Amino acid sequence: MQDFLFYLNLGWEHIISLDALDHQLFVLALIAVYSYTDWKKILILVTAFTIGHSITLALSILDIFRVPSAWVEFLIPLTIVLTSLDNIFMKNKKQTLMRANYYLAAIFGLIHGMGFANTARVMIAKSQSIAIPLLGFNIGLELGQIVIVCAILILLFILLSIFKVNKKDWVLFVSSGVFALALKMTLERIPF
Repeated sequence: MQDFLFYLNLGWEHIISLDALDHQLFVLALIAVYSYTDWKKILILVTAFTIGHSITLALSILDIFRVPSAWVEFLIPLTIVLTSLDNIFMKNKKQTLMRANYYLAAIFGLIHGMGFANTARVMIAKSQSIAIPLLGFNIGLELGQIVIVCAILILLFILLSIFKVNKKDWVLFVSSGVFALALKMTLERIPF
């Protein structure tokens, strides 16, 4: 149980800590087009991300494949750039965008999962089963994402209900801001 709690906390820190800005921006870009009434769809969306994340993390820990960390560190913000651009260019096609986001979450989750792989590979001993560490880490990651989503949805509720912010303006503002930050990260991490 102590190992499970250790990895649960590690997963939580992986998404909640100040060093996790890239993951937080990705979650923000993914859910920017949704409303607080879409909370079930959002839960499925972040779970799709966690599933993609955990698949790659497991494959990396088992040493089935490795991607150089410089490329992973470049690809992670690039996924955020692409998600933000998708929001901007598809802002008038909300239903299509929402369907596409499930695929983006799962596919880009595969890339984000590689970001923690090197650290996890070192932490999980060869003789240790990866089941408990992966389960704990992914539950912690999912809980952290839910907290981030709840905070964003509360902010969105306040902006839309109390301050009467236009939903399309919200999507454009958030997506543009996330795009700018992620583009800066991407350009700083070009691996060649």
